[in-house]
Amino acid sequence: MILSFHPNIVAHKNILCAGRLPDDEDRAAICQARAVILPQGPSEALYRMCRKHCAHVFPNYDARFDFPGKLGQARLFQKVGVRFPRTYPFETVFSYDDHFGKNALKSPLSFPCVFKSDWGGEGEGVFLLRTPEALDQALNKAAAAEKSGPKGFLLQEYVPCRGRSLRVVVIGDEFLSYWRIQQDPSQFLTNLKAGAFIDHKADPDLQQAGRAAVCDFCSKTGINLAGFDLLFPQNERPARPFFLEINYFFGRRGLGGSLEYYEIVDRAVRAWLSTLGLNL
Repeated sequence: MILSFHPNIVAHKNILCAGRLPDDEDRAAICQARAVILPQGPSEALYRMCRKHCAHVFPNYDARFDFPGKLGQARLFQKVGVRFPRTYPFETVFSYDDHFGKNALKSPLSFPCVFKSDWGGEGEGVFLLRTPEALDQALNKAAAAEKSGPKGFLLQEYVPCRGRSLRVVVIGDEFLSYWRIQQDPSQFLTNLKAGAFIDHKADPDLQQAGRAAVCDFCSKTGINLAGFDLLFPQNERPARPFFLEINYFFGRRGLGGSLEYYEIVDRAVRAWLSTLGLNL
């Protein structure tokens, strides 16, 4: 029996678990299943239950929940040994002060550098810091945010990239890539919300290098549904990508929209099931 918690993929048995924790009935169904299909955003409780009671679960979110947030991703990049910007993680502002005091001139990185909150997406909580005063402001904002719950941030090396980043999306065994480019190459953020546009054709050799790097990373981590953000430093030859971030929720415009995305996911699930000798 194939069990699907995905609202758009019909299997032998379908269950919706959105907005609630999994219960005993869910566990019983998972135990009976030979394979389980999850949506893009399952709770950690549901994912852990599926992994505990079924040998085959799609997507593989072990890395997502074992290395959560941007701090966790930095640890994962380091563990796997990929290239990523020099990064200093801090669980709280207090931990920063404990290392460097309240003098921003003692920052572990020279300016400009990048501040990233552990939470948020589409550039939220990400700032290019050009001066010690800007670092002070970012730390004050982080301290205020900690009072209501969200904690953790990174200080990261700034990598000049001419206002563009490469998004590589893995869905099953497929790897798709496109550039996100700012009209003004001096702009820091390169996400679509910040005004970047999509280019599927530019620098195919760099796109191939980015896809190959992500494919190798996924072979070592098991990740099979995510969007990776990569940077290629300007004027570097031969060009090698920096891993910047893993997005387990990612935009679909660069893939052709939601309908195209769901078609790719459906194709990936069927191919995955085929490797198990199963089919819908």
